[in-house]
Amino acid sequence: MKNILGLIFSFLFFVAEAQIPESGWKVKLNEPSPAFVVPKKNGEQITNIDLNGKVVLLNFFATWCPPCREELPRLQKEIWEKYKDNPKFALLVLAREENWEKIEPFVAKHAFSLPIYPDLKRGVFGLFAEQGIPRNVIVDTKGNIVYQSVGYEEKEFNKLISFLDALLKD
Repeated sequence: MKNILGLIFSFLFFVAEAQIPESGWKVKLNEPSPAFVVPKKNGEQITNIDLNGKVVLLNFFATWCPPCREELPRLQKEIWEKYKDNPKFALLVLAREENWEKIEPFVAKHAFSLPIYPDLKRGVFGLFAEQGIPRNVIVDTKGNIVYQSVGYEEKEFNKLISFLDALLKD
């Protein structure tokens, strides 16, 4: 009897999991980005409307996430340091479910200068995905999602860099 119940529960679990797209994305490529608001430390906000006309890279991470910790130094060195002065580029690094009290020591410890903001209640993350970090989303100058990745792999991150290079070349 226990074996039968175990099989039934296993089957129901796999059926339920099959209903969720493997990637967990709520948005599709070549569709408009959802409207979002990112809180700045000074109480001001950044909205997707503020970023119109720019190539925007949204990176979702958490300070406790090992793949995120592997990806962030590359994001700092290979993307932020390269494009931070480009007026056609914006980077928003969003700490999922973390506040300034968690972000500030993390940034100081790792000497990051990239723009990191809290996403305490998954307000922005929840517009784009169900679960899983790190995630990267590129929004083009017209406000359309043109690139998505989940997880961190060197090969995929290299692809992200190449994609940004092509979008931002003069």
